[in-house]
Amino acid sequence: MSSIALSIFLLSIGASFIQRTTGFGFGIFIMTMLPFLMPSYGEATTLSGLLAITTSAAIVWRLRSYVTWQRLWPILLTFVVVSTIAIFALTRIEDHILQRILGVVLILISIYFMLFSQRIKLPTTKRVQVGAGTLSGLMGGFFGMQGPPAVLYFIQSEPTKEHYMAMAQTYFLIGNLMMTGVRACNGFFTATVATSYLYGLSGVVIGTMLGAYVFKRIPNRIFRYIVYAYICVSGIIILMTN
Repeated sequence: MSSIALSIFLLSIGASFIQRTTGFGFGIFIMTMLPFLMPSYGEATTLSGLLAITTSAAIVWRLRSYVTWQRLWPILLTFVVVSTIAIFALTRIEDHILQRILGVVLILISIYFMLFSQRIKLPTTKRVQVGAGTLSGLMGGFFGMQGPPAVLYFIQSEPTKEHYMAMAQTYFLIGNLMMTGVRACNGFFTATVATSYLYGLSGVVIGTMLGAYVFKRIPNRIFRYIVYAYICVSGIIILMTN
């Protein structure tokens, strides 16, 4: 196995473990290194999306009974529209200043929610759902990191960690399927991406199994704080890699 193939395999284990444990973070983790391993940034986001689809599909199948479609459609449809526009605008947008701002915002938001989460309850109104879907669509289309806005919405609006995980993964699964199709139309789905996907597939299986083991053993009362902490870590990662 070449060094690139091994790197993709190991990154897939780590990203899938994080996704299965916290409900998001696949793209944030794997995109810290993937752009350096793939021929282009567009191909890196496409590979990340394909591997994330595999992880989310396995989770959704196991937790499908917890999905409430009525609460999912508004945020999901908004995300589809906004992320499609963002992907078509990605011809060569790599705004490092914007990414630094994004990193700082994620850190501040996560700290705020950790301190005041007991007082905050996001309503499942159309306005809140459209707002979360818009922010998620912009982050997903431009950076392949659509997780944090949607995660903050689902973790505050869903009653249990199982409901949260099922809703978030269904959202990511459908969203990544759509974005992969759009990226393919833009020429980012290449033979290199297909080959690299095979390298990462076994890593996804291993990481998802390890993450499921840990997820079952996290108490409900501290689960949301683990999610907030990883959002903070995500902001730090974005700052350190830009």
